[in-house]
Order: sequence, then structure tokens, then C-alpha cells
Amino acid sequence: MILNRKVLKFEIDLDFVLIAVTTSLKDYRTCYLINKHLNFNFIKGNDLEVDINPDKEAGYFSIYTDSWEASETDFYFIANKGTEGYLIPEMRKTDYFIMIKNYIDSDDLDALISSLNKIPEIVAAVKIDPKKLKSRENLLF
Repeated sequence: MILNRKVLKFEIDLDFVLIAVTTSLKDYRTCYLINKHLNFNFIKGNDLEVDINPDKEAGYFSIYTDSWEASETDFYFIANKGTEGYLIPEMRKTDYFIMIKNYIDSDDLDALISSLNKIPEIVAAVKIDPKKLKSRENLLF
């Protein structure tokens, strides 16, 4: 007997740009410097609640937001280390992520990364491909 079998493939829509930020500073201090040097206005929001491990309680991660009204671009500054571990465990050396949703021009993105790297307290800011992250589901909110 031959059975017809259909396989449903589910691909997550990762419609955002991700920048990994490494610094020894606290989240509020890093946002202050980004606001000051890059004319952002990151504002602290309620912590991001993520179920990173089904056996444990949800983890809470510090998050700040800003948006560019003209281009409707939303920015999220998210801590990688939270109450129950790492948001993206395979990137333990990364302290924060800047997630950019909607649209950012590639020249603006390059300028942003370059400007972040000019802030002396930031060790590195690098664009990351979210599709290559094992725990990319943790970034969907």
C-alpha cells in the first residue's frame, strides 16, 4: 500500500537586520552613549519575556526602543543576557543586539555600524545574519 504523504515546511520570516554589540557597559550606559553620539532616543521599555528553555521559567531581557518616523524604521536594543540565561546562547560573547525592523537603507546601516564602532566604550558592532542563528526564534516578538 502506498501512502501519499505531504510534508509541511515552515520557514520563519526574519524580516529584520541584526547588529551584535560587544561592550562591558551596562545597558542604560550603552544606550546613553548611543543616544548621545548617534542622535538616537532609545527609551527603556518593559523587559522582553522569552521562553528560552521549556523546562525553566521565562527569561526576561532588558529592551530599549526608538523609531525613525520618516522611514517608519523601528530599532530595538536588546540585552543578550537575561534572568534565565542568554537570548542567543550561541553568541555568549555578544552583550547586546540592535534589531532594526521595517526598512533601513544599506548606506545608513553601514554608517550606523561605523558610528557604533567609533564609540570608544563599544568593543565591536557587527552585522549578523539572523538566518544563521540556531536560536533565532527567540528574536521573534
